[in-house]
Amino acid sequence: MNTAIELDRLTKNYGARRGLSDLTLRVERGEVFGYLGPNGAGKSTTIRLLLDLIRPTSGGARVLGLDPRAQAVGLHRRIGYLAGDFVVDGRQRAGECLTFLAGLRGGVPAPRITGLADRLELDLSARIKSLSKGNRQKVGLVQAFMHEPELLILDEPTAGLDPLVQQTFLDLVAEARDAGQTVFMSSHIMSEVEAVADRVAIIREGRLVALDTVADLRARSFLQVRITFAAPVPAAEFATLPGVGDLTIEGTTLNCRVDGSPDALVKAAARHTVTALRADTQDLEDLFHAYYSGDSGYSGDSSDTGEPGTVHVT
Repeated sequence: MNTAIELDRLTKNYGARRGLSDLTLRVERGEVFGYLGPNGAGKSTTIRLLLDLIRPTSGGARVLGLDPRAQAVGLHRRIGYLAGDFVVDGRQRAGECLTFLAGLRGGVPAPRITGLADRLELDLSARIKSLSKGNRQKVGLVQAFMHEPELLILDEPTAGLDPLVQQTFLDLVAEARDAGQTVFMSSHIMSEVEAVADRVAIIREGRLVALDTVADLRARSFLQVRITFAAPVPAAEFATLPGVGDLTIEGTTLNCRVDGSPDALVKAAARHTVTALRADTQDLEDLFHAYYSGDSGYSGDSSDTGEPGTVHVT
């Protein structure tokens, strides 16, 4: 099977409150899948359902071809999991804790543990209760990666990490993908997964609102253009150009948004004397926040299948 995770109309209600609603998507083996949304959107609920830590209200899931409920023991051996609220016995030293967890997984070579700890700058001799949040998170990362599982499920994995360690983590994710492992990574920060994710799903209020490749999301971003002319220019000359929107002219300065190629705008501007020009690509973080607020123009439905190459954004 080429599918690592398959969700079919997965729904979870907490009394009158809905945590997840009719979620349908597929994660292919060997890909890094970014699962994005604001805090409270349903990311951790989805992950707990995948691991049978909670039970769905309706719908179903298959993970590595197995039923998370009926085949949980065998499935968990094949997964590396980092919880969003990673907690272990604070009285243990970090190295002792990791050795114990490695034993539960059938054993992990000591050099593998120490190698990961060195890369993440984790002191294995320190007692866990003395560690900062960021250093406790490093313990969680080592235990998730150390046995080289088929599937890594990581819930807000960089919480508390400093920027240099965040980059080391992203390197580990890229190496896992190169080794054929699948990574399902939740986050509320687009830039965190942009460098390594093959595809991203964005959820808001428990519903899927976008599912696309990072490359296609980048292609959908727009240019914010600012042109200053030597003399005032007529707005009508620019307002109807293809792709131009949100046009304003104040004095000799034109501001607009350009979707697609800026060729027509550049040619129109060239008919006048241009004294300054600036064009900024929309940050993907801004695009991501548009989905948060519901301003993206996407209207999702429960028929989204997550087929590779399928675009669910309009």
